[in-house]
This record gives sequence, structure tokens and C-alpha cells, in this order.
Amino acid sequence: MSSLSARALATMLDGWRSVASAPAYMALADRVRLLILDGRISLGMRVPAERDLAAQLGVSRTTVTAAYTELREAGYLDSVRGSGSVARLPVQRAPMIEPLGNELLDFSIASLPALPAVVGAAQRAAQLLPAYLGSAGFDRVGLPVLRQAIADRYSARGLPTTPDQIMVTLGAQHAIALLARTLLSRGDRALVESPSYPHAFEALRNAGARLVPVAVTSAEGWDTQGFEQSIARTSPSIGYLMPDFHNPTGASMTPEFRERALALAERHGTALIADETMADLAIDEMDPVLPFAAYGPEGNAAILVGSVGKTVWGGLRVGWVRARPRVIQQLVRARAEGDLGTPALEQLIVADLLGDYDSLLAIRRTQLRQGRDRMARLLADRLPEWSVPYVTGGVTTWVNIGVPVSSQLALAARGEGLQIAAGPRFGMDGAFERFLRIPLGHTEAEQIRGVDALANAWASVGRYSVAESDLLAEVV
Repeated sequence: MSSLSARALATMLDGWRSVASAPAYMALADRVRLLILDGRISLGMRVPAERDLAAQLGVSRTTVTAAYTELREAGYLDSVRGSGSVARLPVQRAPMIEPLGNELLDFSIASLPALPAVVGAAQRAAQLLPAYLGSAGFDRVGLPVLRQAIADRYSARGLPTTPDQIMVTLGAQHAIALLARTLLSRGDRALVESPSYPHAFEALRNAGARLVPVAVTSAEGWDTQGFEQSIARTSPSIGYLMPDFHNPTGASMTPEFRERALALAERHGTALIADETMADLAIDEMDPVLPFAAYGPEGNAAILVGSVGKTVWGGLRVGWVRARPRVIQQLVRARAEGDLGTPALEQLIVADLLGDYDSLLAIRRTQLRQGRDRMARLLADRLPEWSVPYVTGGVTTWVNIGVPVSSQLALAARGEGLQIAAGPRFGMDGAFERFLRIPLGHTEAEQIRGVDALANAWASVGRYSVAESDLLAEVV
């Protein structure tokens, strides 16, 4: 059982007393609960002893005891004899702050509803399924028809690819986790962006990696100097990157930096994994960008991860890896530990959809453009003090709220009927309290409701003077 030190938890709890009207024990319980809901305190992790946390926070032990009691009664902590208290979720996951009105509107998941074309593709795939029923159905590499379709799409985008360079997976997250446990040994370093996709952090840590962060911002993109220094100084075994419409910042790498990154990685023996799940989601018209691996020697220097979870529908659990054949063979051998293949029917559905993929992407482009522009107008009207970047692609915007109260704001938003992930969910060690990731794919009614909830929550959280906010912003 892993343990969370009092010092580490105190770092995560920074600013937990920002609502002066709330009793100290309740404010502490609320913040710990949010950390559990956000996944920053892993389920089953042992939290610090009451005395240790009280000393670290500079409060009485009574305050911590009352907070832990509140969390146990709500189902977020469980007492284990001889092991203290461990984090868990209540059976019904009922929040300690009840939402007002209807059920929670979920802004924590950045996705879009299924495209109507899925229905027709499923019907056509079902007609083809009988031809595959004679096999055992356990296929760790993927159906030839889908692997060929994926390879053809890479080739059409400017990266010649053959089916033996493709492995079909259960979505992009499955691909990332499989790559992590196949390519990493415990204690290896893994280069990651900060902020980044939190489940990638989890997959890399579960494989035993020590994470090496490199900064990415909406305005400036990648810290290229920091990237080069991190690879040169630490020689990470792998690097996990999102070069296209980065989640959550929306930034995209320049072609020049892609070339530099791949050359540097090859020099230091680092395998770069490029998560391209957002690559097809350009909102504005722009010059086409080649797949990341095309900027390396012979187009084989990087491992690419893709899926239809963002472009078509998250309910189609189909993704893929594009890599050298020997890497694909490694993944096939390692896969049986976790699963025995991707469902044949879903693969046939995706193979059908890839036949008219560009038309489907045009529909998504229109939806996202409308969502981006509408969200920008709503935020400018209700929350004009927030800084909203202009994004050219992807499904989110990374909003700077100006003061480090993102966790408290997310907690208050639940009371207004909105579930949203706080900025630190996308960082490491409590960073990004001044940021909030807001999705762009919801309907107009949902966006209005969500922004109203954020505005109401914003009015309820603690405020800082200009001088204080400037000071806090420098250390976050």
C-alpha cells in the first residue's frame, strides 16, 4: 500500500483555507475530497497520520481529526487496522456538497457526442461480422482490414506506412499504458509535458517511471530550451508528447521543433511517443501538418498513438499504435498480461468510418468552431477578468483565472451543479492553481448552464487583492 507524506499532501492543499466563512475542518475535508475525486490522491493510498498533517499545516490535531471523520462518514476515507486511513470513493459517490437543481453537468470530460454516422457504420459492420465468427476472436494485433485502413490514412497524410507497423488497441489510453509497461523498467525516466493528460502520468508512474517535466503554455508552446536540457541531462527512456492541439493548452509544435526534438531523442536513445488523438481536430483552416514521425529519419523514429475517441465517439473503444514492426511485436507479446484483443465488431465499425473520415472531420470542425466561439463569448460576458486563449484546434481551452483558487473554484462549482477538473489535475505537485480546463464540445444550452455555474461559483470563492494575486502568481 502506497503512502502520501504529510509534506506532499500539504503542498497539494495549498490555499485550502481561502473560504474564510467555512469551518476549518470542513474546508480541509472539502479540499481532500476534491483531491480524491480528481485522482491526485489515488484510491487505496494511505493518507498522513492526523498528528503529522496537523503539524505540517500548522493547525490543531482536532481540526484534522474532525476533517478525517467527515471524510470517513461521507465514504472518502476508510480506516484500516494497523494502516491508518486510506482513500476510497463512496459506493454512490454522493458529494458532500449537493448540486443545486438537476444532476451534475460534467465538464471534466472533454469529448463530443457520437457522430450520427456511427449508426450506419454499425449496421454495415454487423452484416460483415459473420465472416469473422469462425475464428477464436482473440486477436492481439488487430483485424487486417482495419490495420490496412489505418496504414493507408498515415500514407495519405505523408507518412508511408504498412499494416505490420500498426497494432489496434482498446483506445489511446490502453495504448499508452501498454507502451509504458513494455518500454519502461522501474526507475527509468520519462519526459512529459507540464501540464498534460493526467491518465498518461498515471500510466507512466504505474510502470515505475520517474517523470521529467517540460513546460508547455498556450501562448508560447513548448519550452524548447528546457526540453533540450532535460533530454541531454537525464537521457529519459521515453518521452510522452502531444504535438498537435495539446491537451489541455491547445498548443501545437512547429515543424522545426518537431525535427529538433526527434533528432535530439535519437541522439540520446529516447523513444518519443506522440499522442495524436487530437491531430485531426483542427478548428480553423490551416496548412496540413505531417504525422510527427515523418519529421524524423525515414519516418520511423517516433511511436504514434491514435484513436477515434475524440473524433468519432468515446464509446468506440478503438485506438492504435504506429511503430517499427519490432516494437509492434514487443507489444503483441506483452499485451496478453492485460487483455486479449480489441472487439471485432468495433474494429469493423471503425474500418467503415475511416472510408469517409474526412467528411466526418469536417462535421467535427464545424461543431468545435461553434463551441469555441460561443464559449469565448459566454466567458467574456460573465467572467471578463479571466484570460481565454484563442485555440485553433482540439476540444478544450486552458483558461487563466488570474488567482490560484482553481481547486476551490472546482469545489464550489459542484455546489452549483457543475463537475469540472481543477487545474492541478493536469500538473504535478499542485501546480496550475491559476488555470481551468474548459471543454468546447457541449451544446449551447449546456455551455450556458456551465458558464452560469462557474460565474456563481467564482462569486463565492475567496478574493485576493491585486498585490496579493501578483505575488501568488509568481510562485505557482
